[in-house]
Amino acid sequence: MYIRLSLAGLGLLFLLSLIPKEQPVVASKKPNIVLIMVDDMGWSDIGCYGGEITTPNIDRLAKGGLRFKQIYNTGRCCPTRASLLTGLYPHQAGIGQMAEDPERPEDFHWGTPGYQGYLNRNCVTLAEVLKTNGYRTYMTGKWHVGMHGEEKLPRQRGFDRYYGIPAGATSYLRPQGGRSVWLDNQKLDPPTDPNYYTTDAFTDRGIEFLKAQETDDPFFWYLAYNAPHWPLHAKHQDIEKFKDTYQVGWDKIRQQRLDRQIKMGLIDPKWGFSERDSRVRPWEKLSQAEKDTVAYRMAVYAAQVYAVDYNVGKVLDYLESKKLMDNTMIIFLADNGACAENYHELGSAPFSRINDPNFSGAVSYGIGWANASNTPFFEYKVKPYEGGIATPMIVHSPRLPKNRQGKFTNQIGHLIDFMPTLVEASGATYPATFHGGQTITPMQGKSLMGVIEQDKPLDREYLFWEHQTYCAVRKGDYKMVKKIEEPAWQLFDLNNDRTERHNIAAQNPELVQEMGQKWQEWADTHQVFPKKLK
Repeated sequence: MYIRLSLAGLGLLFLLSLIPKEQPVVASKKPNIVLIMVDDMGWSDIGCYGGEITTPNIDRLAKGGLRFKQIYNTGRCCPTRASLLTGLYPHQAGIGQMAEDPERPEDFHWGTPGYQGYLNRNCVTLAEVLKTNGYRTYMTGKWHVGMHGEEKLPRQRGFDRYYGIPAGATSYLRPQGGRSVWLDNQKLDPPTDPNYYTTDAFTDRGIEFLKAQETDDPFFWYLAYNAPHWPLHAKHQDIEKFKDTYQVGWDKIRQQRLDRQIKMGLIDPKWGFSERDSRVRPWEKLSQAEKDTVAYRMAVYAAQVYAVDYNVGKVLDYLESKKLMDNTMIIFLADNGACAENYHELGSAPFSRINDPNFSGAVSYGIGWANASNTPFFEYKVKPYEGGIATPMIVHSPRLPKNRQGKFTNQIGHLIDFMPTLVEASGATYPATFHGGQTITPMQGKSLMGVIEQDKPLDREYLFWEHQTYCAVRKGDYKMVKKIEEPAWQLFDLNNDRTERHNIAAQNPELVQEMGQKWQEWADTHQVFPKKLK
């Protein structure tokens, strides 16, 4: 008997040795899901994408996860959130332009289906779908997909608990008025704690929600930081860490980031830098007073990113303390590229507005630093060039094989892929009807689980963008961009020129015609038109 058992054991060991090492690890139960999104952060700001800003916790996530080189957002805060939450192009969800403003909601109610300014009832959110499969659902942070009317708030769109700002930008130090913090469906008074800071509050309250969960049901936590979106608000001790870092200027910082990106294999050295923004002078042309003020603005911005990082550390530490890391899928990304608003070289709003707790407007770091934040890409938030729509993204998943941890993937994805990805990962079912029998628009994306597990390309030919005055389409390595009212497209070969320096449209008229026609067909069937009723 002893010999037979030993032979059987040897046979089992032999069979196990035949299993390919790249086989994915299959989670034994429904995974918890933590979806972390930052606001207006550039592609190269964090350490694991080439930045000098201290981000050891996000880097730790990357070391055990998979980094994506070619994941796309929609180029702006609220359309991105609409697409991320629903798995649809933003126009299909009702937010092709902007979400409702706290003071002037009518400005974004355009009277057409694609531009109503809040999520419609023909879409479902990730929370609504995951709840049907037994998930507890939590959200903390920036909502920005509708706020006038209780039916538009997170609790009414599938989240069991909510703490955050229904509006877009707010004060980090004292949210108030139409940009106040809400708990569930209740608007809160401005915080009186002198140490209050939204980045901390969104993290801490989310962890409180998890601690209060009395069942072992899987959970979905959407943690949507408002950082590092303007206004420039940061803790003084965090600013101190970076107060001398940026005196070297944006040209040197940009070169250092590019060098690190090339060394880590993130970008192809043949791409080089994107074209210099004509509104930005070389650093040595600035006066010393200009250098001092704008270097400080960048130090505050870096401190905002740094605060995100140590709060991500709180999330990881909590999950580890509860032994949940091995069954939790964590995704980290940005909602759009770096923000150059309000398009001044040295930053917008008076210097005195920095860290003013009663100011929630665009006190920002300027075009020069936004250009550095997006190293090496062209343009910024809003426009569908790579600097506007490329996002850093890390996926840390129980189903990521060990030999792929810490690696990059070059597979192409988009926010519309999040719904099918999380549906597959969770075992949930995407509904055909919801909201009392309303017909639900089918998912537009593809699951990224094959990319995560096996680096398998997605079976998709085209991706599309439209926002404000610009539109874009990508087919394989080719991407076209233009202003909507202008006839001529720009065409770029992103494999050889991802910094979009060389327009090859004139050499490829048939491809331009084909891709332009496909974009028009998409726009005509996805509520892009009509844009606005007169």
